[in-house]
Amino acid sequence: MSQANGNDTVNPNEVVVRRALVSVSDKTGVVEFAQGLVDLGVEIISTGGTAKALREAGLAVRSVSDLTGFPEIMDGRVKTLHPKLHAALLARRDDPAHMAAATEHEVEWIDLVCVNLYPFEQVSSRSGVTDSEVIENIDIGGPTMIRASAKNHAFVATLVNPASYGPVLDELKRNANSLSPATRRDLAGQAFARTAAYDTAIATWFAGPGAPELAEEGHPKRIVKSYEKKTNLSYGENPHQIASYYAEAGVRVDLLSRFEQLGGKALSYNNLLDLDAVRRIVDEFDEPACVIVKHNNPCGVAIGPDPLSAYRSAFKCDPLSAFGGVIAFNREVDGSVATALMDQFVEVLAAPNFSTEALEILSAKPNIRILSDHDAGGAHTAPEHREVLGGLLVQDRDTGQAGREGMEVVSERQPTEEQWQDMLFAWTVARHVKSNAIIFAKGGATLGIGAGQMSRVDSARIAVSKAPESLEGSAVASDAFFPFADGPQEAIDAGATCVIQPGGSIRDDEVIAACNEAGVVLVMTGRRHFRH
Repeated sequence: MSQANGNDTVNPNEVVVRRALVSVSDKTGVVEFAQGLVDLGVEIISTGGTAKALREAGLAVRSVSDLTGFPEIMDGRVKTLHPKLHAALLARRDDPAHMAAATEHEVEWIDLVCVNLYPFEQVSSRSGVTDSEVIENIDIGGPTMIRASAKNHAFVATLVNPASYGPVLDELKRNANSLSPATRRDLAGQAFARTAAYDTAIATWFAGPGAPELAEEGHPKRIVKSYEKKTNLSYGENPHQIASYYAEAGVRVDLLSRFEQLGGKALSYNNLLDLDAVRRIVDEFDEPACVIVKHNNPCGVAIGPDPLSAYRSAFKCDPLSAFGGVIAFNREVDGSVATALMDQFVEVLAAPNFSTEALEILSAKPNIRILSDHDAGGAHTAPEHREVLGGLLVQDRDTGQAGREGMEVVSERQPTEEQWQDMLFAWTVARHVKSNAIIFAKGGATLGIGAGQMSRVDSARIAVSKAPESLEGSAVASDAFFPFADGPQEAIDAGATCVIQPGGSIRDDEVIAACNEAGVVLVMTGRRHFRH
């Protein structure tokens, strides 16, 4: 076996790959990669399952134990954690003292490390997995080798992604088994990004449910997150802004992973924002539902006996704003729904499934982004994070109120069952509308929506003005208390017969009096639903 020579230093620009350590959990492409290395005369060192797979493919493989003189022990927990191996990775080969130490201890160089890690992220995100299973999938030796070789990228190449195998082999073939310093540096950057993401997923799991500090403070003391770029977007909120989509490492489902695009143009930054908003709303309902979102606010929400009825009711709320909207259903889109949709301009259409007939009809408009939702109805329980300058805001997700519990009828008039249903529907929608939010609803459909105004009474006036039909007998919901009686008075004058709002204003008595004078029902929920 060739050993280090204490008198022969090596310039980083002259490193030749003669020996590679290959030890991977994800074996995608590894046999072909190792075969390519062998064809170039590179000696392969490997461990455990990887060595077995390579030998079964007919490749000559030397075990790590042969290199270190120490066996794998403790069910493989200890196999690469050895000074001889890490000296081979960390020695500065242009330093005579390092070279002399390597010769003294019979260190054999490793010029390339191909390692990927135990599947901690996949295992930890599985439903029903035990703590012991998760912990056994925390890789120790792998990250240690990756970090050591990446630190010493002047002399060692580090591969952590099967996507790198082909380009690296091509460069080795072109350059007589050498990789340029620029390539080794780029690979090192990928390596450290991978170990950072891996440690982030582990830290996040330990800070999750059951962590002692959560019981004391509600949120962890530290938040570490890692994101991986999934795709470039056509542009940002405006054409001059470059945009991309990243998925958080370690999560079971991210926004794009839950969808399969069946047709249409590439998704844009604004499409994804609206898609996130529309799915949050439509997931609220068990009945067939349709939601239309424009600029992150709903402009129509309805439930019905079937998707077509729900769509027609949702569209009726604000046909003008629905132009170019993002539409979601919680039921399959069939031919009848697709035919109705052909009469308007749709940016994005999402549903759990699409019938063959629906896809054929929708193909007449090839630009519609058609998305099949594989996680429809999935729970959204993780805390929400929002970046601010140099910091992060964290809050529990606003899960709303499931029913009447905790609500109080404060008016003289008691609500009918139909009024209760209308108020609860409007209250559900209000939680997803930018503050100040005013929602008129009746019969399981929104009739008028006022959003994002600095004055609550202005939101009420906008909601009234946008209603395409009479608001007589409707319910109105306000996401926060009415500070004055003028807000509910706008709704009452427009025809609302029941009002639902949090209460808590110093002028609640005036609001209650206005409702009693008009013979209108007033319910106070005791809970606010601001959405900034």
